Amino acid sequence: MGADGKVYTLAEVSEHSDSKDCWLVISGKVYDVTKFLEDHPGGDEVLLSATGKDATDDFEDVGHSSSARAMMDEFYVGEIDTATIPSKTTYTPPKQPHYNQDKTSEFIIKLLQFLVPLAILGVAVVVRFYAKSA
Repeated sequence: MGADGKVYTLAEVSEHSDSKDCWLVISGKVYDVTKFLEDHPGGDEVLLSATGKDATDDFEDVGHSSSARAMMDEFYVGEIDTATIPSKTTYTPPKQPHYNQDKTSEFIIKLLQFLVPLAILGVAVVVRFYAKSA
């Protein structure tokens, strides 16, 4: 393969992203996995989808065996220039509107404006019903 210790940029590694020429970046190292595509237990699609980026998280999430990790040495072609890998963005949840407690009193007033007349109507109906039956 390539010379040991050669440093590649992510752009250079990204040029090797198809089934005839497939390179991956895992843990700061570059691997030419083209010959392994057919033998990969997860299928070639898994490897091809990890090209053009730092595939370390994808690799670690699967939980590869120690023999799989040892097998990687034969595919090693060099190191990645970490300055060319975009920094990971952290998820920031959208801003929630501030809960305004003043709105609570407005809600209670509106609720009472509905319920009080309803209660008065109910009392009037009951009083009228009992007045007729007496």
